[in-house]
Amino acid sequence: MTAAPEEHHVAPLLVLATHNQGKLRELRDLLRGQVPGLDVDTQVVDAGAVGAPDVAETGVTFAENSLLKARAVAQATGLVAIADDSGLAVDVLGGAPGIFSARWAGRHGDDAANLRLLLGQLADVPDEHRGAAFVCAAALAVPGLAPGDGREVVEFGQLEGTLLREPRGTGGFGYDPVLRPHGLDRSCAELSSQEKNAISHRGHAFRALLPAIVEALAGR
Repeated sequence: MTAAPEEHHVAPLLVLATHNQGKLRELRDLLRGQVPGLDVDTQVVDAGAVGAPDVAETGVTFAENSLLKARAVAQATGLVAIADDSGLAVDVLGGAPGIFSARWAGRHGDDAANLRLLLGQLADVPDEHRGAAFVCAAALAVPGLAPGDGREVVEFGQLEGTLLREPRGTGGFGYDPVLRPHGLDRSCAELSSQEKNAISHRGHAFRALLPAIVEALAGR
């Protein structure tokens, strides 16, 4: 009787501190082919895949929140962890929704309600004053041998544009359907994943973080 072939399970090396599958896809696409020997589809995972805890975003800036999440997940899992905190900063709202972007309408992650509320608030704002930007802080935390021995890095990215008067496109998530990047005639939700990653706030932040990611994984 022939023995069944042995299954080889690839252990995760990098965890993204989120349950948002859109963010995980973006990170995997960004890292694909960038780190020698890294199988992004099996070794880059989200928080749920490794039982990482949910972390309260109690910081008052994007940088504080991203570092809080990365640090907590690295400590809980023993894996190199990445987290981001990102949102939409609207000029005429003084930078709001900002860190409250995901719960602008009151319930975390209700994209449709957030869009309705924001567009209602801006209904009377003329096109020339509808400037806004997606802002991202991405943090990396490397677990140390003892508390405080880990290595932490934070990088930033931004995508400037103009807010449309109604959602356009079916791709992306969050506020993507209402932000038209400068120089383009499409919303972020009308771009391909490759086009979006090339210019997005998260793409800029994660690319800035890439050397630290490569260095961290080389030592694992």
